[in-house]
Amino acid sequence: MGNVFEENVKIRYSEMDCNLVLKPAALLMFLQDLASDNAEALNFGYSYIIKHNLAWFLLKYRIEFDEYPCGLYDLTIRTKPRGYNKLFAFRDFEILHDNKRISRATSTWALVDLNTKGMANVSEALQSNPYMTLYEKREDDLVYEKIKLPEVFDIEKIFEIRFDDLDVNQHVNNANYIVWAFEALDFEFRKSHKIKTLDMMFKKEITYGAKVLSCASVTDDKTVHVLKNADTGEDLCIVSAKWV
Repeated sequence: MGNVFEENVKIRYSEMDCNLVLKPAALLMFLQDLASDNAEALNFGYSYIIKHNLAWFLLKYRIEFDEYPCGLYDLTIRTKPRGYNKLFAFRDFEILHDNKRISRATSTWALVDLNTKGMANVSEALQSNPYMTLYEKREDDLVYEKIKLPEVFDIEKIFEIRFDDLDVNQHVNNANYIVWAFEALDFEFRKSHKIKTLDMMFKKEITYGAKVLSCASVTDDKTVHVLKNADTGEDLCIVSAKWV
């Protein structure tokens, strides 16, 4: 299938909530791991970029669900790199159950120079790779939501970063952000709703020793979240979710 990667995933009970619904963090880990494996196999993954003192940084997700995984024990996840421009690289995903697509996702990534902590030129880093071409937009591409933040949030909670929250770059793993964002929501809301669409915008990394402030606003079946560094006030991640 060329540069399209496909993996069959068995959902374990530890990855389900009390309603047998796939935990959002587990879903993000599936996507992240498959993207990493795909990039590694196509020679622009961790072992390649670390030699050039670079690191991939996830900037955005847009995920849409026709059917949120609930009581489903086997999924097929596909991913494909969509190409790059000067500053960004793009990747799409599909999630299937019994050969029926139940979800689509798109994502945007940047390369960070580990010396300067600034963004590297993706086109220069990847231009010799035959599996990554210049990005071309398609009519059926998913469109990121322009998230409008409320003036006042309904709920606030603080979380301490644990050692096990960190990834290979010693930053908090991306999947943890969704845990902190949704943990601010009421138990009954979470128990009675499933995600229909999800937008995530990652703004800044955070490391061990800091604290995260999770702010949430609920309007009918839509929630908006901001995660902040509790010590500096800097925005770490912005999330918007529609629920059914």
